[in-house]
Amino acid sequence: MKTLALATSLALALLSTACSTMSTPTESAKVTPAAAARWTFDGNIKNNSLAISPDERMAVVSYSERPDVVVYDLTTGRVRAVLNGFVTPRNIVFSPSGQRFYVSDSSLGTVAVVDTATLKTVGSMPAGAGAFGTTLSQDGGTLYINNQAASTVTAYDLAAQRPRAVVTGFAQPRQGVRLSPDGKALYVTNFLGDKISIVDTATHKITGEIKGFDKLRAISVTADGKTIFAANSGSNSVAVVDVAQRAITATVPVGKDPYGAALTPDGQFVYVGNLADNTVSVISVASRQVVATIPGFKEPRQAIVFTRDGQWAYVLNEDLSVAKVDRSSQRVASTLAAPALPI
Repeated sequence: MKTLALATSLALALLSTACSTMSTPTESAKVTPAAAARWTFDGNIKNNSLAISPDERMAVVSYSERPDVVVYDLTTGRVRAVLNGFVTPRNIVFSPSGQRFYVSDSSLGTVAVVDTATLKTVGSMPAGAGAFGTTLSQDGGTLYINNQAASTVTAYDLAAQRPRAVVTGFAQPRQGVRLSPDGKALYVTNFLGDKISIVDTATHKITGEIKGFDKLRAISVTADGKTIFAANSGSNSVAVVDVAQRAITATVPVGKDPYGAALTPDGQFVYVGNLADNTVSVISVASRQVVATIPGFKEPRQAIVFTRDGQWAYVLNEDLSVAKVDRSSQRVASTLAAPALPI
């Protein structure tokens, strides 16, 4: 216990020191893709991310193989801007107000804070090499950051601009991290050991774990907090988890190499991006069966987002184009064309 406490204190102290020298937008701009590309954090790990602004007028996307972050204007269906200065962008989340969005970069070891109106970087939070998945509390006050290299999760106080706590005891936490609807529990996927760790957000302690997955990828939590859906890319299935029992109670066969597990706003369906066969499987939550398979994608992963009314689903492709799916017909209605790969 003394060793664990010492490790936690040391990690928190290091992050606090880094926070005292947080880079300004000018300093951040000095890091160019060409310079930073001399070293990348585990280029064998690939993931993509898609975030929609609260007003649903903007989409921001990334793919860890590309150093650029693309911003789409959803009202015109065109590229609004291409943001540079990243190396391996991993995850994107908007603040509840929509005034800012956050981009984690595992190679730079930071989370960039971007102003939505100007699309300028206005801050850079130190998170350590290996910063991957992120999720934001409902009030927008705390950003949780997975760190694969350190096997930690940092609870970052955005108002105070410093880490509130560093939670240890994980095993390569990558992209998957979700909060329970009431915000009391944080669910963190561990690539090593294929398990989900459960963290009490009040005490910042791991209180339990759920095992039995096979190359665990994205997870989603139902609105009542009772069920987790988790993509198993190793067994081409989605696991259905009973949270109270902390156990997998069913598995649903889907397409090849599933990464995504995104619940629709009404909670009735789970959309699953199948990387290897370029499809999206649609699972009925009630029947625990696939009710539709949608073709027409290019290596879809976990980046699947719905409009609030549930009529449309946006699915990110490998080339950073975005497929717009009409959920009533379960077909790709249109695709937002991506800019060319930067040289």
